[in-house]
Amino acid sequence: MTLSLAFLRTLFFILSIFLMTTYMVSSPTGTVAENTLIGVIFGAVFGFLLIGFDLVFRRFNLRSFNIAIMGIFIGYLMGQALVLVFDAVITISKVSIVLQPQTLEMIKIALFLFGTYLGTIMTLRASDELYVSIPFVKFSPTREKKKDLIIDSSVLSDTRIIDLSATGVLDHQLVLPRFIIKELYASAEVGDEFSKAKARRSLDVIKKLETIAGLEVRFNDTDFPDAKDSQSKLVRLARLLDANLLTADISRIQMASIEGIRIINIHTLSNALKPLMQAGEMIKIKIQRYGKEPRQGVGYLDDGTMVVVNGGGNYIGEVIDATVLSVKHTTSGRMIFCNATDEETPDKSFEGDEGSDDER
Repeated sequence: MTLSLAFLRTLFFILSIFLMTTYMVSSPTGTVAENTLIGVIFGAVFGFLLIGFDLVFRRFNLRSFNIAIMGIFIGYLMGQALVLVFDAVITISKVSIVLQPQTLEMIKIALFLFGTYLGTIMTLRASDELYVSIPFVKFSPTREKKKDLIIDSSVLSDTRIIDLSATGVLDHQLVLPRFIIKELYASAEVGDEFSKAKARRSLDVIKKLETIAGLEVRFNDTDFPDAKDSQSKLVRLARLLDANLLTADISRIQMASIEGIRIINIHTLSNALKPLMQAGEMIKIKIQRYGKEPRQGVGYLDDGTMVVVNGGGNYIGEVIDATVLSVKHTTSGRMIFCNATDEETPDKSFEGDEGSDDER
């Protein structure tokens, strides 16, 4: 894609210089050398302008381009209609006798530009409601179809995507690139044990996603051989399909944001769905380690939310009742601050779950 784009830019740059120089050389005024120099300069300037327009509109997708063309066409018809109505009014009212020809032309030009601009803007604003189908071009409202979600390897290594997909909110939206699957198979064969285990887990997640009824994961065969890493390929694929990226890797957000791609982070989604605790509410929490302050204990809820318990340092490894004091929102999630309940009798009934809780 990059080589083709560079070739087209070079071709049109050379054509601009050649055509402009040819035109200037054929001019009857001036010497051949002077006209050639002027033609080369004007051709180079025009070529740079073409490349500049290409860079400015590089994020302009095909659907937006088609809508803009349709808007200009409708605006042109509206402008012509206003000019015709004005001509009819002038002819009937005989006002043309009073007005100068230059004034009449200026009014017609103003009416034409006004109609063209108004028609174009109204079409663009109503693009979500426009549904027109003509050969090889289809304009459809964006509200009819949700944007696809391209999933990357970091999401596949997180088994929460299976539960999320089973809810039905992602039906007919997930797109899995083939180049991601190829990378996972390569990692499962070559690399350290951690990378192999992670790749195999991701491949198992793909198989489970395929078995979810109604989900219908779509596989995309588009590849970008000139791109060196999967991150660049994912961003370019998202731009090509006008889709969003679903990821669990925060580092992907920075590059995609520069490219104008919307990122949906599964960790952010998980934090947004965590249950809120109210001050004064009673919770049961297992104290897993000491906190930073004296007699302070730290535990975790099932969803991973950290709970800091004042007075909980005496109950390491035990499940106690605690009273919620406040909930603090941080960049990494939520933190709940509690007080251990007075005359607390440690609950030993949860000791059988201690191992699994510690792993979380």
